[in-house]
Amino acid sequence: MKKLSIALLPGDGIGMEVVPAARKVLEKSAAAAGVHLSFEEFDWGSDHYFRMGQMMPVDALERLRAHDSILLGAVGHPDIPDHITLNGMLLPIRRGFDLYVNERPAYLYAGVESPLRGYEPGAIDMVVVRENTEGEYTNVGGFVYHHLPEEVAIQTSVFTRHGCERIIRYAFDLARRRNLKRKVASITKSNAQGYGMVLWDRIFREVSAEYPDIETESLLVDAAAMNFVRRPASFDVVVGSNLFGDILSDLSAIVTGSIGLAPSANLDPRRNAPSLFEPVHGSAPDIAGKGVSNPLATILAAAMMMDHLGEPAISASIEGAVRAVLADGKVLTADLGGRATTAEVTAAVLANLA
Repeated sequence: MKKLSIALLPGDGIGMEVVPAARKVLEKSAAAAGVHLSFEEFDWGSDHYFRMGQMMPVDALERLRAHDSILLGAVGHPDIPDHITLNGMLLPIRRGFDLYVNERPAYLYAGVESPLRGYEPGAIDMVVVRENTEGEYTNVGGFVYHHLPEEVAIQTSVFTRHGCERIIRYAFDLARRRNLKRKVASITKSNAQGYGMVLWDRIFREVSAEYPDIETESLLVDAAAMNFVRRPASFDVVVGSNLFGDILSDLSAIVTGSIGLAPSANLDPRRNAPSLFEPVHGSAPDIAGKGVSNPLATILAAAMMMDHLGEPAISASIEGAVRAVLADGKVLTADLGGRATTAEVTAAVLANLA
């Protein structure tokens, strides 16, 4: 029997509700496929910060490295500034394991209504590939005259040839694997950012020359945001910097019905470290503890995880169950127009597992 070890990081807010839901789905689907999953749960996050003054212990990466993969719920607390929670947990894992690919699919499922008119199920099917370790999120800079009237804040983005080339090349390879529209759209802002984005554009042109079978377009980020609404069905693989990919993937989630359906993968394609899978939504403190959060994004992230771990049949079974629940339309959470609880949606997915 194949054995896989999964680290669970429920984190904050609704993360503590959706991760247990995904675990139940993983356990049932893996058992049916003859795969043994072992889980180790870590209570890191904002509660750990309140107790210990840090989001996770100093040996966190060493402890996570012992596992085949990581499933994260959410990070964020209303009483802790977001830059502390993010830089205290999620970003150190991404950088420490060099998880340079953030892959965020957006698909319009049957039974889900897009806020845009005239789109049938499957008509919107794109993946935002976000550079995950440098760019605007490198946190290089500082304050001068801190907390004084003359205060200055300096924030520097870092773009390297190595970082740009590897994420752009991943996007082209993904377009080939998906074999749908065979198209890559690059998101830029080189008219305003004359160094980092100019380097990005130049590398995109160089890499695209190696993929003559893949159609390309290069869009300024403001035009891309407009076209995600105006013509979302035209996109296949979209590749952008850390900041642009973060923002546009939220928009792609909304045009396909709800951010509660948006999974993501933080990947090391070389598999030198465990990859991390998570829902795109945050900790949602306004509904945390009420049992009404949508677990489907985390369940779909678990499906992505099993595919990455070499279990495509388990992945397909999980996604198929989610598709069946959505298409049926009877057990949906509030973000999808229903009244079901987290537990009820989870039970419906479990009942539909092949």
